[in-house]
Amino acid sequence: MSLFPELDGPPSDRLFFGIFPEAAVAETIADQTRDLKGRLDLSGAPLTPERFHVTLHHIGDYAGLPRGIVAQALEAGEAASLAAPFEVSFDKAASFNNRGNNPFVLQGGEGLAELHAFQKALGLSMAHAGLGRQVARQFNPHVTLLYDRVLAPDTPVEPVSWRVSEFVLIHSLLGQTRHIVLGRWALKG
Repeated sequence: MSLFPELDGPPSDRLFFGIFPEAAVAETIADQTRDLKGRLDLSGAPLTPERFHVTLHHIGDYAGLPRGIVAQALEAGEAASLAAPFEVSFDKAASFNNRGNNPFVLQGGEGLAELHAFQKALGLSMAHAGLGRQVARQFNPHVTLLYDRVLAPDTPVEPVSWRVSEFVLIHSLLGQTRHIVLGRWALKG
């Protein structure tokens, strides 16, 4: 018998820290996605604007919502909220090779330096809260636009930028395309 019976079985719940663009920026991303889909002859359905986000740390997939891990994540989020707001800028689109279900994503270069620093600081807060094993060791910030069978080449795009003034802890119901915000923190620094 498991010590954590609520975590037995197939995963149904995902926890992650993320940032979401404000609505006007999400609409700009949606417009770019439609344009890129046509130009690159992609057939996948674009994600809806409210689903556009950058995952900072994938905490895990679980069978049920692990209350202890949620409590640790909330503690880590509170500690990381002392950081200052920062700018992000994504200036290219490309596909990740995922053997047929390829994410087509926005990416960036130098415009994401402060995002990298914040992601690392959040990871330190997670480790202090007891979630060190869930800290992402590698970080390739991106915004998923759609999924497609085709692998699209690196494509420069008009930069999409926004000021990150908050981050969230998300409970994602796997297979249901639903995101439930469990914690939201304004950056205070």
